[in-house]
Amino acid sequence: MKQRKIAFALLAALVAAGLLLGGCAKKPKVTLKVLNYQQADQAGYNEDVQIWKDFQKANPDIRLDIEVLFNDPYHQKLQAYAAAGTLPDVFYVWPGSRSAIIHEKHLAKDLASLLGPDYLKDFSAAATNPANQLGRYMAMLPQSYTYTSVMYVNKKLLADNGFELPKTYADLKKMVPKLKAKGIAVAMLPNKDGWPMQSCLFSTVAGRMAGDKFFDDVVAGKAKFTDKAFVDSLTVIDNLYKDGILSREDTQVGYGEGPGLFASGKAAINIDGDWHTGAYITDKASGKALIDPKVQESDFVLLPFPAIPGEANPGVVSAVAGTGWAINGAIPADSEQEKAAVRLMKYLYSPEVQAIRFGTGAYVPTRQGVKAKVEPLVQMVPAFYAENSKTCYVVDGVLDPAVYNVINAGLIAIGNGTKKPAQVAAETQKAFTDWQATKK
Repeated sequence: MKQRKIAFALLAALVAAGLLLGGCAKKPKVTLKVLNYQQADQAGYNEDVQIWKDFQKANPDIRLDIEVLFNDPYHQKLQAYAAAGTLPDVFYVWPGSRSAIIHEKHLAKDLASLLGPDYLKDFSAAATNPANQLGRYMAMLPQSYTYTSVMYVNKKLLADNGFELPKTYADLKKMVPKLKAKGIAVAMLPNKDGWPMQSCLFSTVAGRMAGDKFFDDVVAGKAKFTDKAFVDSLTVIDNLYKDGILSREDTQVGYGEGPGLFASGKAAINIDGDWHTGAYITDKASGKALIDPKVQESDFVLLPFPAIPGEANPGVVSAVAGTGWAINGAIPADSEQEKAAVRLMKYLYSPEVQAIRFGTGAYVPTRQGVKAKVEPLVQMVPAFYAENSKTCYVVDGVLDPAVYNVINAGLIAIGNGTKKPAQVAAETQKAFTDWQATKK
């Protein structure tokens, strides 16, 4: 990561000096520090690098000092910067509790006033609605509206083994003996990193069993995590492991390993977020894809988790306003620094850049009218949205990290078979009570 940061900085310095442009490039008037979120081994990484190079080439009066991190190291670094009062000028943000400190302390500029209604009219209402962000102001501009719980299904593998697409929990359970005998998991959900089970499955299960109102009632002091609806939600996860639908070994598998294992036929289903379609499509740098575009449509499908016995809210799927860019609130208003940050922001959300993001499978843009040539698996994402319009909360979007991290750890313990659902529920309630006490 350090070498990548140095490479970006060197590129910026060369461009600023006119060595890459030739002739008389403008001398940089301002340097922008940027904290970028990107995974180097995923399709779309090279396109991301080019996006930054193109901006630097077109804007030689701005020098970019870019740091690139991914997964938990990113969040840890952002927290550290925020706590120290040294936030970068432009940085990547989640709309909810994952970036709680940014929203709660108003550490980012209000983009509604900074960018203005004429600019924001080109984005979906969900993206520009401040109610969809934790701080109830537009601290960042969501690039997408994200469904965090999607079943990537190898329908050919199922058909070859005599199974139809699953519609109920019982359908999943009946697949276990035959597929297990062949060394194939019915479903996989790598959870070594802690957050995937909570975000990519448990949030949907809790939405089905307990519902959004339950979480609202907990926050309002009208319900507790020890209530039956929440314990029942945890019990569904417990049963998935006990029934052999999920393997307990998944708790030792890193999130980034999932697509490769699924594409190689180790599981009939991979439970993940919609954003990970980009892991399967053709990497333009290598020309290779985890799933050949020729069979993406014929052999694979995206489905919601099937019906669960006792669910109170059938068919809901966890979804949340997606990630996006923010500008450091400490930058002086109307300064050259702010003007440069706004120029970078508008570039990152331009139709051209958003088309690149869509084309690499990163997300379906909230900017309206963006078109791109995409592979079949990516084409399935907007269709999935249309077919699954009923949504529910994502747990880490509505609860503080002090609470949802306890849930994350509890879900790993349930997967390992070391804790019961009631025990995890009690630990979650204690964490919530302790967190509430710090707010008084």
